[in-house]
Parts: sequence; structure tokens; C-alpha cells
Amino acid sequence: MEIIIYFFVASFVFMAVALVLTYKRTGHYGVLLLAITYGAAAGMAIVLTHWWPLVAGFVLAWVLRLLGLDPDVHRRDTQQ
Repeated sequence: MEIIIYFFVASFVFMAVALVLTYKRTGHYGVLLLAITYGAAAGMAIVLTHWWPLVAGFVLAWVLRLLGLDPDVHRRDTQQ
């Protein structure tokens, strides 16, 4: 079970690093809050070696996204 936890911790750390790099590029403070959320959840999961910090961090990140703290994605409409 610990290997699965560490696998998800690695993915959360990767998401946190990617979001920090995105924050440096965009300056959107919501992205920084998402990065902190993912990083804190990964840190707690490593320290506690348990799965619930990952679930709590994921739920909190989705709550932040639902509150509008995730930047909008501008998609080009290809059909004309």
C-alpha cells in the first residue's frame, strides 16, 4: 500500500511543480493556491504515510476550482 501512496505523492508533487511554473508565467494567484494545496497534501501524505491527505488535497483542489480560482482555458473553435 505504501508504494501506491508514494506513486500518488509523486504525481501530486509533479502537479505542484507544474502549477508553480504556471504561476510564474501567468501570475494568477489561484494557480499558486492550487500548487500549495497539492504540495501540502503530498507533504502530509509522506509524513503520515496514509492515503487520506491525498484525498483531502484533491477535494480541496476541486473546491478551489469550483470557486473559480483556476484560470480559464481559451480554446480555438475549429468548426466554422
